Amino acid sequence: MDTKIWDFRNIDAHLPNNEEMQEIKTIYEEGGLIALPTETVYGLGGNAKDDKAVKAIYEAKGRPSDNPLIVHIHSMKQLDNFTENISAATLTLMRYFWPGPISFIVPLKAGYLCEHVSGGLASIAVRMPSHSVGRYILQQVDLPIAAPSANLSGRPSPTLFEHVYQDLNGRVDGIINGDQSEEGLESTVLDCTVFPFKIARPGSVTKQMIETIIPNSVEAYADFDSDKPIAPGMKYKHYAPDTPLTIIRNFNKVPTKLNDWNHTAFIVPENKKDLVPKAATFISLCADSEDLKEANHNLYSILHRLDNDANISQAYIYGFDDTEASHAYMNRLMKAANQQEKEGDEL
Repeated sequence: MDTKIWDFRNIDAHLPNNEEMQEIKTIYEEGGLIALPTETVYGLGGNAKDDKAVKAIYEAKGRPSDNPLIVHIHSMKQLDNFTENISAATLTLMRYFWPGPISFIVPLKAGYLCEHVSGGLASIAVRMPSHSVGRYILQQVDLPIAAPSANLSGRPSPTLFEHVYQDLNGRVDGIINGDQSEEGLESTVLDCTVFPFKIARPGSVTKQMIETIIPNSVEAYADFDSDKPIAPGMKYKHYAPDTPLTIIRNFNKVPTKLNDWNHTAFIVPENKKDLVPKAATFISLCADSEDLKEANHNLYSILHRLDNDANISQAYIYGFDDTEASHAYMNRLMKAANQQEKEGDEL
């Protein structure tokens, strides 16, 4: 399959021409797949009404078909077509946080979206992105677009066009280049089919932020696997590079054991650089050990870099203390490292 590339990186200054947009719209309408940028990660988009398109998403990614997809919209009016009985509290949160990096699981109205998009559930996850390119595409196409992360299933999610191209060139109809994703981690997924609400996947919108709008509305998040996942990332291995990865907890001194640190990367904040063994490769995670926003932004790009550097055969990555602010980062990292952790004084 030939994969068409559109460069929309300067969309704020120069809107795509009508011919380009008509081409993209036609591909979506005919069941094709186009990867598009969002503020969280790049998504692999297909028409959520088209069973052919949704099945093609699962096939292109190598994704299990019971892993539900998130439907992306540009207007709350679109919700009327495929959702029902959304609570007043949920609508309040939607109006406050959208467009933005949070997905809401709500009751599904049957008959509009194709059956496969929900993974066989009676609910659907829906999101309204804020990224200028992704949002413009959704507005112009005017279809509900199912869009999981635009990578091979289990691999680190893509935050750059180059990540998408590496995984999906030749497997999809097109890729829209729209610069780096701002957030760097997938959206928060909030299950609004129950109350108190439950965070099915942590992201940059936290429990505390939600409860500033509706107090005492969210149960404490707990990581768990499920035989019937209600959101992406709950059941299957995710985010993992091929390079063996271990989390370092309490990295506060130079490793003293007589290890051969050649071909080893240490991914730590800049203020921990002096603790990295001289023979090892230092990769900057963020400016300092308080800068979680930058760590979130950089994480997936770093995981992709590990697999593209022939000099790196193993890596250690900084683990933040467990707080609400670090929850999304550590959730992704524990999956990427297959739960492998070491204390700093064990190195």
